[in-house]
Amino acid sequence: MASAAAAAAAASFWLAEHPAIVGFRWSPTHLWFSTWAFLLGFLASYVALCLVLDAFLAAALRRRKPLPLGPVPAAHALLMAAVSAVIFAGTLLSAAAEIRDTRWSWRGRSRTTPFRWLLCFPPGTRSSGRVFFWSYAYYLSRYLHAARGVFAVLRRRRGASARVFAHAASVAMAFLWLEFSQSFQVLAILASTLAHAVAFGFRFWVGAGLPAARAARGAPVALACQLALLGCNLACHVGVVWMHFGAVGGGCSGIGAWVFNTLLNGALLWVFLHCYGKRGVCDDDGGATAARVTGSSNNKEL
Repeated sequence: MASAAAAAAAASFWLAEHPAIVGFRWSPTHLWFSTWAFLLGFLASYVALCLVLDAFLAAALRRRKPLPLGPVPAAHALLMAAVSAVIFAGTLLSAAAEIRDTRWSWRGRSRTTPFRWLLCFPPGTRSSGRVFFWSYAYYLSRYLHAARGVFAVLRRRRGASARVFAHAASVAMAFLWLEFSQSFQVLAILASTLAHAVAFGFRFWVGAGLPAARAARGAPVALACQLALLGCNLACHVGVVWMHFGAVGGGCSGIGAWVFNTLLNGALLWVFLHCYGKRGVCDDDGGATAARVTGSSNNKEL
């Protein structure tokens, strides 16, 4: 019991109480990848690289023969699962700590409650403190996640261009969350990192050929995670609209960025429907088959 309590205390310190986390502040001059110029330059370079690479492979390889990547996708999946799990734990502990430390200011002085704060930051909120530290960590992880788009191109997967667009949009949205202190990002990060930890853990399990992996290859784990994440995002967006226009006086922080975020989410929904509806399941890593989902043994799971 004592060792478990000590481990919990250590985790709480390193994930929510460390001075670097508590004193974090979003700054375009002191943090990596934090300027508009870098973001736009990366997005343009990333999309151009993938398009050029896809065109070259289409010209060089008459058939849609994938390039062998060996253990790289599985290793990347393991890394993404670990990073997502850490960000999920850090965001959860940090949100609980922020609610605990500011609860005194909500008693009798404001209509704000912990639930409303999770959906709707008060106007004037700055991107500083614990939850924004993990929002920054999540933003950095989007660059690592974008490698899946390159894998999709190299493995000649159907819908690779849609996958590349989805990863580029994900990077842009994470940047907007920090730049404009956008509301509801805490819940969005929790839902996204939990889904990624499960989905990428499953991809590594199957990709590495671990025991019982063959029996699990047809399980629609990634599809279930995608559906759960889309449902969570939809509920959060409805909640923000309700908070901003009625339930909370003064509105929510970063509502302009939220509108743009909503448009990007709509585009991502189109990507999802294109991948899972029109051509079966888009695949960026050659993972499990999705015959149970699509009814075709030739399509593979995301």
